Amino acid sequence: MSNVDRPDQVPAEVASRKPGKGLYVLPNLFTLAALFGGFYAIVMAMNGHFDQAAIGVFCAMVLDSLDGRVARMTNTQSAFGEQMDSLSDMVSFGAAPALIAYVWGLTSLGRWGWIAAFVYCACAALRLARFNVNTGVVDKSYFQGLPSPAAAALVAGFIWLMADAGVKGYEVRWYMFALTLYAGLTMVTNVPFYSFKDVSIKRSVPFAVIVLIALGIAVINIDPPTVMFGLFVLYGFSGYALYGWRKAKGLQTSVISTSTDEPEERDLHK
Repeated sequence: MSNVDRPDQVPAEVASRKPGKGLYVLPNLFTLAALFGGFYAIVMAMNGHFDQAAIGVFCAMVLDSLDGRVARMTNTQSAFGEQMDSLSDMVSFGAAPALIAYVWGLTSLGRWGWIAAFVYCACAALRLARFNVNTGVVDKSYFQGLPSPAAAALVAGFIWLMADAGVKGYEVRWYMFALTLYAGLTMVTNVPFYSFKDVSIKRSVPFAVIVLIALGIAVINIDPPTVMFGLFVLYGFSGYALYGWRKAKGLQTSVISTSTDEPEERDLHK
């Protein structure tokens, strides 16, 4: 009887195979929940519940900020999780805000409306693709261009604020048009936006910081649409203020942190 036929012998090529690595459940659950937030937002917009649609985008944004942190804290990062996160972001912060904005106010502008919505959606895709490619060379303290969750918060926050005030989309359609283009195009600029990635939740902080966080939550609860939209408007313009300050001081405005010696990296600094 050959070695292959004997039950106590295993072929060398079979013995050398390692068991396949499974998928980590916890971080991917957060990613799927964020994806559901974007899907829920689209469904609510189709049914005319635009305030709920905006809330869905904001919920997706919170969940998206947690999946990566959970993966790092539990040491469950994976290439699959990274790809899943990008696809979820494209739905929740690319397609969903563009469709909500179009259905709510841009549809009354005809072709100009869907052009603005498409520009936003396309810029979100370009932003996410560039982020994946430049992950290893961008300064971790800053984003290269407006991050897609913040862009989505600008669009969804404006809709939430107007819907809460009883303003119809067609009444402010040109404001929606301008904001959608601004959010979309700012995503693909090289303007630096602070990433808050150097803020560690494992590090001890003064008691006053906890008090300020509690006060911030209380202020948001006073009027969520106004406060949330106001915060993201400030953040949405902060990158240009930082860019102008760096330019005036003669500092490097690019967030690419590696050297320019290699040809493939030179264009990133422009």
